[in-house]
Amino acid sequence: MKILTATALLASASIIGLSGCATSGNVTPQYVPPSTYQSYDCESLSQEYARVERYVDAALNERSSFSASGVGVGVSAGRWGISPNISFGVGRSNSNKARDARLSRLYGEADAIIQSARVKRCGFANGIKIYGE
Repeated sequence: MKILTATALLASASIIGLSGCATSGNVTPQYVPPSTYQSYDCESLSQEYARVERYVDAALNERSSFSASGVGVGVSAGRWGISPNISFGVGRSNSNKARDARLSRLYGEADAIIQSARVKRCGFANGIKIYGE
């Protein structure tokens, strides 16, 4: 009975510990040369900036899609013979590496668009800061 109580306590402590690991972290922009947008006029730059911002908003609002929950009960054979085993799968993956890479690229594109818009003196770029300002 004590082993079962200790196992339940350990499992609930693990669940609480894993749920506290979610962090957002800071994402720095990937370098995108402003010359990429050199041929764009102010209207095109404004539309492109709005498009990139929509993608950024979508990426910021997405959650990790991997989740697992449940209890697995099985039998395993090892050096000590055959023994029962129990596994717990609880929680949601906190891996946001793909999302952060996409955000880094999008932030770099947004910075390049604003830099190109500043060179062309486009009105929409007034007051928009780029990374490091």
